[in-house]
Amino acid sequence: MFTEMDVDHMRGFGIDLSDRASVEAHADAIYQTVSTGVMPPARSGEAPWTKDMCDGFKAWREQGCPP
Repeated sequence: MFTEMDVDHMRGFGIDLSDRASVEAHADAIYQTVSTGVMPPARSGEAPWTKDMCDGFKAWREQGCPP
């Protein structure tokens, strides 16, 4: 779900998107930024998350972040 660019960028903010435990710990903040279109930023050249992507992440989070 996360691109290499996402992973590299967010490490600078102390979030390791390549690590499930880190994603789980920051799931609320991640969801807020992707569902509102704040991330990925337009200048990154990456497309914003679709509604389906946001809904899938939200469902994963609401189910307790299962593996």
